[in-house]
Amino acid sequence: MLAALATAALTACSPGAPDARPAAEALATALETGDFTAVPLAPDAPSAQELSTTRAAVVEGLAEAAASVEVGDVTLADDELTATAPLTVTWDVPWTDEDWTYTATAQLVRDEQDDEQPWRARWALPLLAPDLTADERLTVSRRAAERGAVLGQGDVPLVEKRPVSRIGVDKQQAAAGQVDTDAAARALAGALGTDPEAYAQKVAAAGPQAFVEAIVVRSGDAGYDVAALDALPGVGVIPDELPLALTRTFARAILGTVGDATAEIVEASQGAVAVGDRAGLSGLQRQYDAQLRGTPGVVVSAEAQETGAERVLLDVPPVAGEPLRTTLDPVLQQRAEQVLAGVVPASAVVALRPSTGEVLAAASGPGSEGLSTATVGQYAPGSTFKVVSALAYLRGGLTPDSTVSCLPSITVDGRTFQNFPGYPAAALGDVPFRTAFANSCNTAFIGARDLAGDGALLAAARSLGLEPAVDLGFPAFLGTVPDDATSTAHAASVIGQGEVLASPLGMATVAASVGASRTVVPYLVTPAAEAGTDDAAATDDATEETDGATDDATDGEDLPPAAPLTAEEAAALQAMMRAVVTEGGAGFLSDVPGEPVLAKTGTAQFGQDADLRNHAWMIAVQGDLAVALFVGEGDYGSTTAGPLLEAFLAG
Repeated sequence: MLAALATAALTACSPGAPDARPAAEALATALETGDFTAVPLAPDAPSAQELSTTRAAVVEGLAEAAASVEVGDVTLADDELTATAPLTVTWDVPWTDEDWTYTATAQLVRDEQDDEQPWRARWALPLLAPDLTADERLTVSRRAAERGAVLGQGDVPLVEKRPVSRIGVDKQQAAAGQVDTDAAARALAGALGTDPEAYAQKVAAAGPQAFVEAIVVRSGDAGYDVAALDALPGVGVIPDELPLALTRTFARAILGTVGDATAEIVEASQGAVAVGDRAGLSGLQRQYDAQLRGTPGVVVSAEAQETGAERVLLDVPPVAGEPLRTTLDPVLQQRAEQVLAGVVPASAVVALRPSTGEVLAAASGPGSEGLSTATVGQYAPGSTFKVVSALAYLRGGLTPDSTVSCLPSITVDGRTFQNFPGYPAAALGDVPFRTAFANSCNTAFIGARDLAGDGALLAAARSLGLEPAVDLGFPAFLGTVPDDATSTAHAASVIGQGEVLASPLGMATVAASVGASRTVVPYLVTPAAEAGTDDAAATDDATEETDGATDDATDGEDLPPAAPLTAEEAAALQAMMRAVVTEGGAGFLSDVPGEPVLAKTGTAQFGQDADLRNHAWMIAVQGDLAVALFVGEGDYGSTTAGPLLEAFLAG
């Protein structure tokens, strides 16, 4: 739109001289819109149609840039037959807040024979850009910013630019060597173990000079012989750099990936991301993409069509993205992944630092198939939840030395509950609460369930950090606990079944709260100050894994602040968890090097009566380390999860 015009009077003009401003204004409007039909042109100027065509060709490469032109004071020559007017041309260039502005001069000539249009505009190419020549065209290009690194403990880079090889069929090279591209595509796909037909179709659909990428291989990946692939006829290898984690699997479900921006990402970015940009596609890379990607640079150039030479008219340098600091410890994360490497079902290890709440490791095994079981999995926690029930019972009047009744079985409203097979006979009968906890006596916990009525179980869970609704700055689920379950549902709840659900992150938080003697809130990300996040992406990437409906469990809305965990309560829970190692089912942890280990085993049944299976859990505290280990299907917590937890701690 034509900018506001200066209103100063003509300089050095006689009272009878006609006003030259309308001609300058008409030219300014034409430079904005590209339509010269309303411009009074000098006799030596090209036609309006020719000028419109010329402008369109010159500015075509400026994409969606829009121009505005402001006319300054018009100056009349002494002979009153010519005049000049400064034009301030401003282009709103895409991808940047910085405008491209230049000043041109409108040359006006007087036609004394035309009373209706006494002034006419001369044409000159520099009206379209400074010093523009007939061979030059304007272009705008985008320069990607350096992506911010993802950092771990001690600012160790977890994700940074690492060398890769892009491997694919080079159709131009194949044509030069008279290589059949279809045969080349099928040979490369066969060597990579991928679908030859699909890749051959992709190659056939590409242009005659295209490089059709088949795979990107990180430098040093022993799984690929890049030199041998490069030697295949028609195949090319292009060196490049990509933001990659320490290893191919390192915290992949948490950190996510970076790749070519999808159409959905481009559209949702409202111009911040363009086609061809790299963007976070999943995980933290997607959630914090606005912080990590930085601001692109923009260059406006005049490019000579014949020689390709460029004159830079505007250069806005890119601004590198801000690093994303996480609490992950690369050593512990890799150790957790190594422990889970051979586990077939979905599995997870989460390690927290109780003193701070930092998430040191959040690993999901290969059986999780790319899902973050560690942070968003929803499973019945089984007897690991007895730590929560024990707190409710302590608040209800029990002490570790109180006598409770551990029966072989107990019936609640027609449903019979039993202890796990092989429960030690010596721990049956009237036993100290500590003994019932150490040996995980289901019947004793169910028998005391009235001590955890009226929302006491939910209150205890929240005191141990198991908040049903919480925003941790990354996709996460901690747990849900019903606050109004009755009868058999309440009996199932106190042993971590029924409607109780938790993630490995949630149960690690419970262990951390016991270890820290206070309610722990876990955290994984320390965002840069005032850095924005793509919140919708975070929600989309959090994949729920659940064994049952959670509609009847509280969603955490309108809950009052949780009652703090007291030092006395924590001391009692620590003593009881230590008893699990010294006299209960986790004796195998007694010789783990380092500080004494506190633990709790857990087994949770799921499935139908004819096909009951078990989730296997263990949680532990050792010094300033709290760990939860989960296996989606196994025997028991002590026999399936236990050895894996021991391997993690012993490492």
